[in-house]
Amino acid sequence: MEILGVDIGGSGIKGAVVDTKTGELVRPRFRIPTPNPSKPKAVARVVKQLTKHFDWSGTIGVGFPAPVQRGVTLTAANVDDRWIGANAAKLFSEVTGCPVFVINDADAAGLAEMRFGAGRGRMGVVLIVTVGTGLGTALFIDGHLLPNTELGHIEIRGKDAETRASDAARKALDLSWADWTPLFNEYLLTLERLFWPDLIILGGGASKKTEKFLHHLTVTTEVVPAQMLNQAGIVGAALAAELALQRS
Repeated sequence: MEILGVDIGGSGIKGAVVDTKTGELVRPRFRIPTPNPSKPKAVARVVKQLTKHFDWSGTIGVGFPAPVQRGVTLTAANVDDRWIGANAAKLFSEVTGCPVFVINDADAAGLAEMRFGAGRGRMGVVLIVTVGTGLGTALFIDGHLLPNTELGHIEIRGKDAETRASDAARKALDLSWADWTPLFNEYLLTLERLFWPDLIILGGGASKKTEKFLHHLTVTTEVVPAQMLNQAGIVGAALAAELALQRS
C-alpha cells in the first residue's frame, strides 16, 4: 500500500509517499520550513502544500510532536499553544480533502524502527528514545506500542528531563559531547530503573553522532543507534495510517 507520510517538526515539515510493505520512499522526501508561529491553520496550509507537491489524493499519515488521542493533540511543548485540544486529524482532512490519521511523532518513529529498523524481530520491552529538539519516547512490549508515553518530560533533579538531556539542551548550554553525556546517561539510567527494557534504540539527530557518546553510557540494557534515521517519522506516520485503516 502507498500512503503519504508527513512528519511535523519544530523546524521543518517533511513528507514522502511510502510503500508500507517495504518501508521505502516511492519518491524523494520534500521539506518545507515549519511556520513561525506554528499555529494550526498555518501548519495545515503546509500539509496541503505537501499534498499538492505529490499530487496526492489518498490516505495521509501525520506524525505530530504531542500526545494524540483520536486525532486530537493534547499538548504543545514545541509548537504553538493553540494546538492544545485541537482536532488535528479533522483540520488536516478538511484542508487536503483526504482521510488523515495523526500519531505522536516519536511513536511514529518507533513503528518504523520496529518494522524495518533496529527493532525488527525484537520481542520483550523495547524503548525508542529520539534525541533532538526534545526527548521523544516510544515503548513497545512484544512488538505492541504503548502510545503517548512522553517520557522526555519526567522530572530529574527537579527539572524536565529534556531541558537537561536533549540535543537542543546540549547546544543551548554550549556543552561538548563529553560534558553532555553524563546528563543523558542519567536520563537513560532513570528509564532503565523504571521499565527494565531489553533494548534501547536511540533515534533523532543525535543518533548520527553515537560514536561520540555511546561507549560512555553505563546502562546495562543493550543500546543501539536507530537505522531509519531521517525517514523514520515519515515511514512511521504512513504505517500508523495503514494500521488505523486495518482497524476501521
